[in-house]
Amino acid sequence: MNPFILIPTYNERENIASLINEILRLKIKNLNIAVVDDNSPDRTWEIVEKLSRKNKNIHILRRMKNRGRGAAGKDGFIYCLDKNAGIIVEMDADFSHDPRYIPQMIKELKNADIVLGSRRVKGSKEIGRGMIRRIITLGANLYIRLMLGIKVRDCNSGFRAFSRKAMEKINPKTLESKGPAIVQEVLFRAHLKGLKIKEIPITFINRKKGKSKLGIRQLAMGYWMVSRLKMLHLMGRLR
Repeated sequence: MNPFILIPTYNERENIASLINEILRLKIKNLNIAVVDDNSPDRTWEIVEKLSRKNKNIHILRRMKNRGRGAAGKDGFIYCLDKNAGIIVEMDADFSHDPRYIPQMIKELKNADIVLGSRRVKGSKEIGRGMIRRIITLGANLYIRLMLGIKVRDCNSGFRAFSRKAMEKINPKTLESKGPAIVQEVLFRAHLKGLKIKEIPITFINRKKGKSKLGIRQLAMGYWMVSRLKMLHLMGRLR
C-alpha cells in the first residue's frame, strides 16, 4: 500500500510537530510523511529536518524558489510518486484537517479513485469559521461547480486521498496552478479523466495557531485560474 501523507507548509512552526506526531500515532502500516515547505521564515523546515533524522519515514522537501501553494503541491505529488507511493493523502498543516479521518479515507479508496474530506455532505460540520467566510466559500464553491462541471459538493477541500493510478492519470507534472487553485485544477483534471470521486463527512475546525495564507488576492487569483482552466478545456488544450 505504501501510503504517503503530503503536507504543504509555509510558516507552520506552531503546528507541524504536533501534527506529525498525531499522524504517527495512527499506526498505519508503512506510513510515510512528506512535508513540502516553501523555505518558511519561521523555519518550519528545520523542525521537520530534526524529526526526519530520528524517523526515516519522515521526509522534508525544502523549496527555495518558485514558491506558492500550487507549485508546492505539484512538487509534492511528484516527490511521492518518485518514492513509490501507492496512496497519497494531501492535507493542511493547521489542524483544520483532523488526522483521525486518514484511515477511513484510505479504506474508502477500495471503492473510489479519490476520497475527499467534505464540509458539504450529510454529517459534516464546520467549527470556528465566521459567517462572512462561510458565505464566500459557498459562493466560490457554486462558481467552481457551475464553471467546471465538477460533480463534487466541496470543491475547495484540500483534504484528499488519491490512489497511485488516479494521481498518475492526473499527471502532476502538467499542473499549471501556482496558488491555491491547484485544489480545483486537480479535481477538474480528475473529472475530465472520468475518475471516481467519493466525499466523506468531516468536522472542519478553523485554525487556532498561526495565520491563514488565503487572502483577497489569493481568492481573486483562484477565480481567474478556474476561468482559465475552463478556457483551456474549450480550446482542446486540457483533456
